[in-house]
Amino acid sequence: MSVRPFPTQRRHTLFFLDQIRDFAPVHLDTEVDASAIVAARAKAREDGRRRSVVAYVVHAAAGVLRKHPEANGAIQGRLDPTVATYDTVSAKVTLDRTLDGRRVVLATVIPGLEDATLDTVQDHLERALADDPDTAERFAPIRALRALPWQEALDRFRAAAGLLERRPEITGTFSVTSLGHRAVDGFHSVGGTTVTLGVGRIVERPVVRDGAIVVAPVLRLSLTFDHRVIDGAEAADVLTEIKDALEAYPV
Repeated sequence: MSVRPFPTQRRHTLFFLDQIRDFAPVHLDTEVDASAIVAARAKAREDGRRRSVVAYVVHAAAGVLRKHPEANGAIQGRLDPTVATYDTVSAKVTLDRTLDGRRVVLATVIPGLEDATLDTVQDHLERALADDPDTAERFAPIRALRALPWQEALDRFRAAAGLLERRPEITGTFSVTSLGHRAVDGFHSVGGTTVTLGVGRIVERPVVRDGAIVVAPVLRLSLTFDHRVIDGAEAADVLTEIKDALEAYPV
């Protein structure tokens, strides 16, 4: 057995998990007929453009959450809680990156999604993936946490994350996390926002169309919601509307 200090590269993850202990998660999932997404991505490749599945999910979800302000909100406090709803829509997207030699989960927040195009979302994701976590300004706050004494770092993280007015820029108003690049059909995650979407892989499966069984690409999509903020009926509406939007993407 070997015992070692907790790696400072993952300190932000531990602080985040501490921050969301009050979360009351309920999990939903659905299957999306991904034929439209697959065709749109193929057309984009022909035109020399890249389109990630996550970009489609972020863009579709942003359009839906504009119509569901309660789901685009946040809660704070236990005994005397307050709830905020936001005029803007922003997405926190998790990234599989390496920080100082250790594989970690980082995140980027895409702001202004109420007016964003799919191109805007894709461009942001590509810039975030191209940035070096060890040097890029985008990840400077994570590096700063590593340099502080443990308690001071935790106190600063809690203070920043606890401000409702700063949630859109720090955690986004909703979250998207994906493991679809591996053999993961679906999973449920808590992103620290009222709504978190979990994206699995796209796999060809039997589906029924017009009474006939055909083979089509299927995407497993999950939605975890904070039951303190919204109820299941609205969460089900949100997930259904995102599914419908993804299935209707123009090629």
